[in-house]
Amino acid sequence: MSEPEGSGEAKGRTFLVTGANTGIGRATAAALARQGGRVYIASRSREKGEEAVAGIKASTGNEAVWFLPLDLADLDSARACAAAFLATGDPLHVLVNNAGVVRARSRTKQGFELMFGVNHLGHFALTNALLGCLTASAPARVVTVSSDSHYSARGIDFEALRRPERGITGLHGYAVSKLCNVLFSQELARRTADTGVTSYALHPGVVASDIWRRVPWPVRPLITRRMLTVDEGAATSLYCATSPDVAQDSGKFYDRCAERAPSRVATPELAAELWKHSEEWTAPS
Repeated sequence: MSEPEGSGEAKGRTFLVTGANTGIGRATAAALARQGGRVYIASRSREKGEEAVAGIKASTGNEAVWFLPLDLADLDSARACAAAFLATGDPLHVLVNNAGVVRARSRTKQGFELMFGVNHLGHFALTNALLGCLTASAPARVVTVSSDSHYSARGIDFEALRRPERGITGLHGYAVSKLCNVLFSQELARRTADTGVTSYALHPGVVASDIWRRVPWPVRPLITRRMLTVDEGAATSLYCATSPDVAQDSGKFYDRCAERAPSRVATPELAAELWKHSEEWTAPS
């Protein structure tokens, strides 16, 4: 894989990548390790996470790769993952909120619509639990993988976030969760202004990754055959995580390693409202 232009600021820096056992996350983690970064891979499956660690070590020659257990559908697990990282005593220079689900019709352990819970709320809890470490490690970055699907969301029905997705395709709930990613990144940028922590949201492209695993087999090859590879899909994540070109930017949305205007629905007012709800919903009971 050829690294994207402007990347390469990884050597000697510490990264935590969620969902890095497969797909875009694994490609991102492997590229960071290849560039000399210290990489923590956070995923739900210990078996798959440890296999990814071993594979990345073998392919990059970098031994500084470790596994952390993380189930984003459980807020207690998100907090435990943060605690496990903090216990290492390492700095944290970049958190890549990469993991995501689509077409999921269920609820999280705490009763939230699953796509919202995994794609946004679990990452919200993880990021806030690590924010002190990120600030102490500044300059630091929080990179959140969103999607251009967020353009199709017309807003957020906060009441609907407490029940399973009702749509047949699941794409409405997915779009809302990806809008939440953009709003979270914007509000985080406002809250971390002048702290040395910068925030980025991005569209990775339409990628043939494991996120489509819930699509039935006869259809899945047809819809994924013209998609980007996971290495191509990781390019903008790597750009936001390491490029000096965006070191002074924060709260922006990126596509194909370039800034792109987010949805008009992504207003500061809605971002503040989402943050307020998210703070209440992730507060330890």
